[in-house]
Amino acid sequence: MARRVHGWRKLAGSAWGPPRDPQFYGDLDLDAAALLRYAGDARSLTGVHVTVTHLIGRAVAHGLAEVPELRVRLAHGREHDRDSVDVFFIVTTGGGQELTGVKVAGADRKPAVEIAREVTRRCAAIGAGDDPELGRGKDLLARLSPRMLRVALHAGAWLTSDLNLDLSRFGMPRQAFGGAMITSVGMWGIGHAYSPLAHYYRVPLLVLVGAVEQRPVVVAGEVVARPMLTLTATFDHRYVDGFHAARFADAVRSYCQSPARFEPPLPAADEAASAPARS
Repeated sequence: MARRVHGWRKLAGSAWGPPRDPQFYGDLDLDAAALLRYAGDARSLTGVHVTVTHLIGRAVAHGLAEVPELRVRLAHGREHDRDSVDVFFIVTTGGGQELTGVKVAGADRKPAVEIAREVTRRCAAIGAGDDPELGRGKDLLARLSPRMLRVALHAGAWLTSDLNLDLSRFGMPRQAFGGAMITSVGMWGIGHAYSPLAHYYRVPLLVLVGAVEQRPVVVAGEVVARPMLTLTATFDHRYVDGFHAARFADAVRSYCQSPARFEPPLPAADEAASAPARS
């Protein structure tokens, strides 16, 4: 029996036709021990639920800051510098049943703890229906037919990204997806996956965070089990070539190898015990 499409399937069907966009892919295997250690320390000392995904978002922001060629938007045959390094986190609400997103502005200048706090707060607001900006966008998605939604997506991207207009009152904020997007497939136990870039994203790359898994690796000539993490990235070839992607990967790897080196000091245990917990 035929059924009317809705939700993400309706959005995807309105966004894509036959493949024709210039995308290329890459993956990066990382030892996640330092990330896990920092996330655990941050949670215990600040009371903020810092996850590996939040740290990877901070690493992606660091990568964008280190590779200025990626901090642009393309419109009408010209490139324009972005005002700030913004990272869009694709997240779930409703017990993991619905995908939505949070854009963190100036993510290269914010500590990972602040990023985690902001994403958590915004997700709670979205889940409670208290985010008016996204609420208007979701209402529009529900009302439009697939054909009209396709037109709206093209028009919205042109107005808010190419023309750089702020139409938040209509559920279409300026540069809605920032300068990069990130999401976790590890939350579903998936270690390695890729995702396409939709035309209306207008971002140079999309990063997927896999599950941390114990894998055999060679350390000092011996095979040992280590907590390994795979990041996969989809790049828009109009923004990025192999040279830029390699420099970006090096910056992300540097952050992940020692996140504490790029973060302000966490509070000491006695300070954290006397401070009120925040979420």
